Amino acid sequence: MSILRRWDITPEELTELVEQNPSLRGILLGYIAEGKLRKMWLARPEFTHLVKYDNHDRTRKGDLVVTYKGHDFVVESKSLQTNTVVRVGDQWRARAQCDASDRRTITLPDRSRVTTTCLLVGEFDLLAVNCFAFEEKWRFVFAKNSDLPRSTYAKYSPKQRRYLLASLVTVSWPPVPPFRDEPFSLLDELVQERGAATQRRKR
Repeated sequence: MSILRRWDITPEELTELVEQNPSLRGILLGYIAEGKLRKMWLARPEFTHLVKYDNHDRTRKGDLVVTYKGHDFVVESKSLQTNTVVRVGDQWRARAQCDASDRRTITLPDRSRVTTTCLLVGEFDLLAVNCFAFEEKWRFVFAKNSDLPRSTYAKYSPKQRRYLLASLVTVSWPPVPPFRDEPFSLLDELVQERGAATQRRKR
């Protein structure tokens, strides 16, 4: 039985509710995008394992964990802010909100503590942003965590900003660095980086 029959509402009624409630639209779009990400990209044979953790489990970072070439990678799924979408020539641009769902107090590598919604450098491996808001087509862009911009918020010290990601990230279609239109070249780079780090530790 479909959710519409279970709730006894028509497609038109659901559409009206979504259009009238931006927060509901954002929630639904976020979960739909995560499902599309899994179906379009993460269900491919290059990935040997895929896990989605409970959203309420704060000990688990990221939306999804995939295994690629024997390595586990944490993937964070985000959406564009529809009210920031603009078209400049042949290019679409918008901002994606890349932060935690709530404020929490965290200890940074320099041992200072901050209360923030910012995500940490290294807290996940790969950012996936759906670009549906551009042309209502299901497309994704991907970037490595290490390539994302850092927070510039004056409340944090310069040293603290090194460890905190910016809460808003500019996204374009066609993508421009640090984003790419596929995840595999980025994951290959991450595999190489891990291998190099392992070799350094062995010396």
